[in-house]
Amino acid sequence: MNHKWNVFFKKTGVCAAFLLIVGITLYHLQREQLADGLAEKIIRFHVRANSDRPEDQQLKLQVRDAVGAFMAQELSEAESLAQSRQIVLRDLREIEAVARQAVQQAGYDYAVSARLDWVEFPTKTYGACTFPAGAYEALQVEIGAGKGKNWWCVMYPNLCFQGSVYEVEDDQVEASLREVLTAKEYDAVMKSGEYEIGFRWLTFLERFF
Repeated sequence: MNHKWNVFFKKTGVCAAFLLIVGITLYHLQREQLADGLAEKIIRFHVRANSDRPEDQQLKLQVRDAVGAFMAQELSEAESLAQSRQIVLRDLREIEAVARQAVQQAGYDYAVSARLDWVEFPTKTYGACTFPAGAYEALQVEIGAGKGKNWWCVMYPNLCFQGSVYEVEDDQVEASLREVLTAKEYDAVMKSGEYEIGFRWLTFLERFF
């Protein structure tokens, strides 16, 4: 009897492990597909600080404010991802000049670079939205060595700017996202709490397999 129960439990354990691995694989596949779908519809704004020193982190925010104010005006009439991309590419040298001026006015001589590129992001939460890890197109402004903690938001659709303030109201965020995302993508992005809990739970279980 004991032998039969041992065989039963072993088989049950193998089946459970198999189902768990399949579940984890499908989960990550869905996250990758979601990230790929989102990446085709948004442009992020990414500012990398020189270092994590308090003064460099403060400088990062000053550069963010300067570039953000400039881009808010430049993108005010953009109605599509393609238009936004064209404007960013057209303005890269001016973006660098605006960022460099902010750095110099703060009393630093760091080099500044700006580029529109595909950047690998970890899972990031912005207000009520959670964007899964993946490669996203982003206007990336790098200050000095670019080794410090970064700041980011979504530039298109506009989740960044409301006048000179970097806190767009939740209802405006929702409306902007609904315009460019599918219903499934919108639900996945807005259900950030459920997503984070599920992700942490599956990551924890993966340690045992």
